[in-house]
Amino acid sequence: MKKVYVGIIADLVHAGHIKILKEAAKYGEVTVGLFTLKACGELNDIPYLDYNKRKEVLENLSMIKNIIPQDSASYKDNLLKIQPDFVIHGDDWQFGYQKKYRTEVLELLRQWNGKLIEVPYSHDINEIKVKENIKKLGITSTARQSRLKKLLKAKKVLKILEVHNALSGLIVENASEVLEDGEIVTFDGMWSSSLTDSTSKGKPDIEAVDTTARLTTINEIFEVTTKPLIYDADTGGKPEHFEFTVKTLERVGVSAVIIEDKTGLKKNSLFGTEVEQTQDTIENFCYKIRSGKKVQITDDFMIIARIESLILDKGMEDALKRAFAYIDAGADGIMIHSRKKDPTEIINFVKGFREKDKNTPIVVVPTSFNTVTIDEFSEMGVNVVIYANHMLRAAYPGMMKVAKSILKHKRSLEAEPDCMSIKAILELIPGTK
Repeated sequence: MKKVYVGIIADLVHAGHIKILKEAAKYGEVTVGLFTLKACGELNDIPYLDYNKRKEVLENLSMIKNIIPQDSASYKDNLLKIQPDFVIHGDDWQFGYQKKYRTEVLELLRQWNGKLIEVPYSHDINEIKVKENIKKLGITSTARQSRLKKLLKAKKVLKILEVHNALSGLIVENASEVLEDGEIVTFDGMWSSSLTDSTSKGKPDIEAVDTTARLTTINEIFEVTTKPLIYDADTGGKPEHFEFTVKTLERVGVSAVIIEDKTGLKKNSLFGTEVEQTQDTIENFCYKIRSGKKVQITDDFMIIARIESLILDKGMEDALKRAFAYIDAGADGIMIHSRKKDPTEIINFVKGFREKDKNTPIVVVPTSFNTVTIDEFSEMGVNVVIYANHMLRAAYPGMMKVAKSILKHKRSLEAEPDCMSIKAILELIPGTK
């Protein structure tokens, strides 16, 4: 029997998959390389179903003889191992981001005179369209909540953008950019910032907006989005109060909460030592982490500890000491913060941390050290990059410019070039048509 290889994600099996597998079976014994979560992450296509569930579905298809994991978007490892006579794939990878994998497959097949057979792509039904239709229906709180941990396993680094109302949530949900190599990049999740949430309500960033009010905003965002959300809980309050916060956030479907190791009235970290700020003791903050962890119900919810040692000029040794203590207390991740434009101390912290801990997620918020790219953070060993206040900061200058223009010209004509069209707004909002 000739050997046939098909690489597939098979998250939502449909007629297009069956068409390819039937075609493959005509040429010989079919081995399916089922994409692992890591491989899916390289294609920015995170499956709803885990590997074993997808495998179970495929095992019931008569066209398939063997199923093996494909641990990369590249076919190289599996093709060298199997050396198939044929590789079957849809013709959609002739252009765009996946073209490089197609080129690699062709080069490998030449080594043993194998052949690539491409099946016309099913434009009428495909996984992207199916997922888009599911997305329109919304997402359950449990499915949303589990998404963040799944993304962390699948991708080297996550891009998270601040949201402060449902409209900003829609922008994060739908924003995308096509890079030069054809890769389509999107944001992986949302950040509910205490700063921008309070500012959008016209209140100071001193924890004046309580959890109930902030949850109202989050529920409005969740009604129109599907991406996971990380919640900024400032200090988390007293341990007894933090327990209730964890329960509430977990119940509504928030994926993670970040708490900072400071005490007293909230002061923005970027003020640094210009204002009086007190860092909590390691013992007290560890107790708060343990208090939160003991009341959470699911394994998907994350408590991330934010370290203020560099903000308060306490030094690298103190920052690292706290990081490892917080992890021992049960923290699921570490956020390291800095107010310096030079990223050197962030780089040094990540290097020092990774020497002892290779796996715990590291989170950064590069508001000050904003010259560092996502790729550079990834190379350092950073897992999550939060752009923590840019949506609100971008909105205010635009609104102020339009307001002043109307006052100056006594009409809105001159302001129109700075405004989104009514038609575009109507198309942005779900359910308008």
